[in-house]
Amino acid sequence: MSSVEPGQVRVFAQYDADLTLEADVVVVGSGPTGAVVAKELTDAGKSVVLVEEGPPFVPSEYEFDGGLSMARTMREGGLRTTSGTIMPTMQAVALGGGSLVNSAICNRAPAFVLDRWCSDFELEHTTRADLDPHYEAVAKFLGIAVTPENVLGRRNLLFRDGCDALGYHSEPMLRNVRGCRGSGECFTGCRSRAKQSMDISYIPAALRGGARLLTSVRIERVLSAGWRATGVAGRVVKPFTGRPSHQVRIHAKLVVLAAGCTATPVLLQKSGNLANRSGQVGENLQFHPGVAIMGIFPDLVNPRFGATQGYQSCHFLREGFKLETLWAPPAITAVRLPGSGMALKNRLADIPYSAIWDGIATCDRSLGRVRARRRSMDPILSWKLHSADVPILAQALWVLAQIFFAAGARTIVPGVHGIAPELHSLEEAEVLRDRPIRATDLVLAGNHVFCTTRMHGDARLGVVDEMGRCHDFENLYIADTGIFPQCPSVNPMWTGMALAHRSAQQIAQQI
Repeated sequence: MSSVEPGQVRVFAQYDADLTLEADVVVVGSGPTGAVVAKELTDAGKSVVLVEEGPPFVPSEYEFDGGLSMARTMREGGLRTTSGTIMPTMQAVALGGGSLVNSAICNRAPAFVLDRWCSDFELEHTTRADLDPHYEAVAKFLGIAVTPENVLGRRNLLFRDGCDALGYHSEPMLRNVRGCRGSGECFTGCRSRAKQSMDISYIPAALRGGARLLTSVRIERVLSAGWRATGVAGRVVKPFTGRPSHQVRIHAKLVVLAAGCTATPVLLQKSGNLANRSGQVGENLQFHPGVAIMGIFPDLVNPRFGATQGYQSCHFLREGFKLETLWAPPAITAVRLPGSGMALKNRLADIPYSAIWDGIATCDRSLGRVRARRRSMDPILSWKLHSADVPILAQALWVLAQIFFAAGARTIVPGVHGIAPELHSLEEAEVLRDRPIRATDLVLAGNHVFCTTRMHGDARLGVVDEMGRCHDFENLYIADTGIFPQCPSVNPMWTGMALAHRSAQQIAQQI
């Protein structure tokens, strides 16, 4: 197949020669933001090529075992970590990007956060009032709605009960699902196809509009002439091994990079440090680091049933953290549990009686950077948890402990070095509040990533303007969470999609 017709999908087995295409727009990355841009531009009558490094997956290919699933759907086999402060972070490599394996959580960034973005980063049109029409457009297309009680399961409802007992506001999550059965399989792929991941929502819509889709193609360079982008170039890569084969080149009037907060900076660096007169490409790396507690109850919880993450509390957002329910397959949970041998077996035996709840913190002082590896498109991620942000995570742990015991837990497993592996009462748990906790004591994870190509009204201090256009290039846009100027304080997907929707409208008028 030497050409790709409008509406066609190319998978790895179909590449038999080098490939050159032309389009109005090439979009690199098929995750939530890139998929929105592709669909909106095809709706506007533009010729679009959407490129994804990973393969497509169908339910028969999902692996319920968490370790196997991560090895197939995550970059670096799910083992990617930061240096400095050691923290695992997972980015997907699959058609649909992170939407294939996330929990479908949809939060609008709070007005106070967006107001701070505008004031601190010289933005004029990024208030909640500005973004609400774009949030609404995405919500209408995806069917974003409140998680109904009949699919919450006891794991989520116990969180609600604990919050109610303490007077903390909580609420069921808004999620992009249709007909959720509460199977708790978001992380390994929704076999019921209820989750409206991009591979079954925005991408098919883009294909119906005439977009061309290339999967298993790794873009390695942005092509440019002077101060204009002219396209992208890369290689066909074999799924799961990354072994390169045929060359791919796409010439376009406009380029949109939606490869993700850790991949887009590497692509720009590999392209001759492109779009970086500000010196900000790959800088300002921020995470939304999280801590979690496992609580064990006297009666069966059956945590496998229920929306993966179905309940949340934004009660403490202004204090710097958000609380959520959580579920992960036992193989993943086991990695985070203390002990070995019989002690670990006993804790695994408690899983049917347990729930896991987490807190994710806005750590704007904790910064890092992204740098390209030699002879690889994988990034080097350096990041350090700032000492002033540690108390925010410690407070989140203390509040989670309070909620667990208020909900009737008999034991909690806090996962903090230097503290007993099990705490059996709120009085024992006060050590989480009273004992000084260091960054190295915490067991962290951070999958929400931001700011490496941040927007700023001053071209000397940011990579893109608030519409996502690179300050240095009139026809190069970035549409992923790298353009966030700071952590949004809540789960980022919906905000990223709203910003991408807005960018697509401007792009459609530009070409």
